[in-house]
Amino acid sequence: MTDTTDTIGLDRLACLAGRSVAVSDLPGGLTNRNLRVTTTDDGPPLDVVVRCSHGNPGLLGIDRDAEHANTVAAAAAGVGAPVVEYRPDLGILVIGFLAGRTLQDADFADPGVLRRAASACRRLHAGPAFTGTFDMFARQASYLATVREHGFALPPSYDDHADAWADVRRALAASPRPGVPCNNDLLAANFVDDGHAVRLIDYEYSGTGDACFELGNTSTECGFTPEQTEAWTAAYFGDPTPADLARVRVQALCSEYGWSLWGFIQAATSPVHFDFHGWGMERYEKAVATFRGPDLPGLLEAVATGG
Repeated sequence: MTDTTDTIGLDRLACLAGRSVAVSDLPGGLTNRNLRVTTTDDGPPLDVVVRCSHGNPGLLGIDRDAEHANTVAAAAAGVGAPVVEYRPDLGILVIGFLAGRTLQDADFADPGVLRRAASACRRLHAGPAFTGTFDMFARQASYLATVREHGFALPPSYDDHADAWADVRRALAASPRPGVPCNNDLLAANFVDDGHAVRLIDYEYSGTGDACFELGNTSTECGFTPEQTEAWTAAYFGDPTPADLARVRVQALCSEYGWSLWGFIQAATSPVHFDFHGWGMERYEKAVATFRGPDLPGLLEAVATGG
C-alpha cells in the first residue's frame, strides 16, 4: 500500500484486504475525495470508486447513512453503481466503477444524450423507495439559519426576495405531486453515458421529492436554454402539459435560490481550494433574474392551477 492508501484508510477496507492495488484520483468531488482503485494481483479483478468524505457534512445537511441506502436503491433501479462496501466509521463508501463518459453541459445539445439522460431519471423515479425526503424550502431555511448562526457572508439583498420565495412555495403547494426517489444533484458530471444508457451517481442529497425539482435542477446546473428546457421536459414526460413545463422552470428557480446558500456555507468552511462564493453568486444571480423578471407570475399561476 502507498502512503496515500494508508492515509485514507483503504488498507482497512474488507474488499481490499491483502490486495495489491493501483490508486488514482478522480476529478471533481467538492464534498468528497473520489479515488478509482483497481486490483493488480492475481485475485478476482476489482474496479471500484472509493468516496472519502471530508469537511463537515452536517452543515450541508448530508446524511451519509441515507446516501448509502439510496445508492443501494438506485443500483436496484438499474441506474446507479453497485455498492461494494460502506464504512461510516471511516467516512468511506465504495461503489463499482461505471464504464462510460461523465457528461459535460454541452453534451445535452445532442438529442440522443438528452433522451438517455431523461430515461435514466424516469427509471430512478420509478424505482425502489428512498430513505428520507428532500424539500428545498426546508433545506433553504436550514441553510439560511446556518449562515446566520455562524456569520457567514451572504449577499446583502438575499432576504429581499423572501416574499417572492413564499409565493413560489404557495404555488407549488397548491398543486402537489407525489414524491418519487430523486437524486436532487444531477449536474452534468453526475450522468455517466456509455452510448447506450445513462446511469446516475452521487446520492449525497437524495431523498423522496418532486420529479420536477430533479429536472429543473439539471436544467439550470447545465445552463439549458429555454428551448433545451422544453426539450428536456418533453424527453422526460413525453407529452408535457404547460403546467409540467412551468413546474420545471419554477423548480429551477428553487434550485438556484436554495443551492446558492450551499456555496456560501462551503466558501466559509470547506478545505477544498475552489471558488465556492463565486459558485453561490452565479446561482443567486440567476434566481434574482427570475424573481425580478416578467415571467414569474404566469409561471406561478400555471403551477398553482395545474393548467
